[in-house]
Amino acid sequence: MRLPRALCAAALAVLALTGCATTAAGPARPALPAGERARDDLIDTAQRLLVDRCLARQGLTLGPDGRDPRLEGALFGRGRPELSVTLATGYTVTAHTDGCLAAAQRELYGDQRRWFRTRVVVDNLRAEAQQRMRNDPDYRAATARWARCSAPARGPRPRRPDPVVAERCARRSGLAALRARLEPALLARVRAEHRGPLTTYRQLRTRALRRAADLCATRTVRATGQKGSTTS
Repeated sequence: MRLPRALCAAALAVLALTGCATTAAGPARPALPAGERARDDLIDTAQRLLVDRCLARQGLTLGPDGRDPRLEGALFGRGRPELSVTLATGYTVTAHTDGCLAAAQRELYGDQRRWFRTRVVVDNLRAEAQQRMRNDPDYRAATARWARCSAPARGPRPRRPDPVVAERCARRSGLAALRARLEPALLARVRAEHRGPLTTYRQLRTRALRRAADLCATRTVRATGQKGSTTS
């Protein structure tokens, strides 16, 4: 499966306006996209490019249908996972250090183990804040009031109350107002407690962005050269 060139080309749009300038130190580095979504897309595209190359060296390609054990092993790794992080919420996340996905992450982030540990922690900061909120005594009391409010007068309690009833009871019980106050405050506290991982996350992501831009630039130049080549 071939990658679309649109995202790589978009990452180089600024260079099209100024030209591929060079300095005494060498060619200028490709400009990075401004928006976070575009930056995520750039990293995802570069990672997919690296994965496709890795699989191609093994005679494999990502297919849209079916599950091929050989392909899954080559992509995600084999055997027991070597990496493991247990979160404050109690959940454990694992990953392999072999496989094409791990190799692509090493290429982009420089240190796959460090990126895995940091990303898992940062991706679950909101879940950690929500767990603290659920353990708050005031929140638990409001949840109990909401449960009593939303319970039907007769018959068994449904697995999920009617959305209109649930929203009305959230207001009456004070649960909605308490959640709106507690969640952002707890998230800010959790982020402050994980300042180190957040800093590392930003540093590694910046490295991946620059590496992804370089990869896409090289790929775009090669594609352009091949398209414009002639034979005599």
